[in-house]
Amino acid sequence: MNKNHEKESIEAAAFRRLVVHLQKNTQVQNIDLMNLAGFCRNCLSKWMVEEAKKKNISLDYDNVRSEVYGMDYNEWKKKFQRPVK
Repeated sequence: MNKNHEKESIEAAAFRRLVVHLQKNTQVQNIDLMNLAGFCRNCLSKWMVEEAKKKNISLDYDNVRSEVYGMDYNEWKKKFQRPVK
């Protein structure tokens, strides 16, 4: 395995770990993420679709978003999203 491939493999593992972390920490709202970090779960989904497009790969945003949330987005919203104050 070359060094570039090793680095990409590590980056992919870190990304998967971030996604699992966000799935487990449902108390962290997207608005909180946006205010503190400038990105949210939806952003990650959009970034994946955009990066795939650069490689001429078509990903469905709703499917990717379900993968990031660990469930259908509407289901996540019903279970975990709090009203904005």
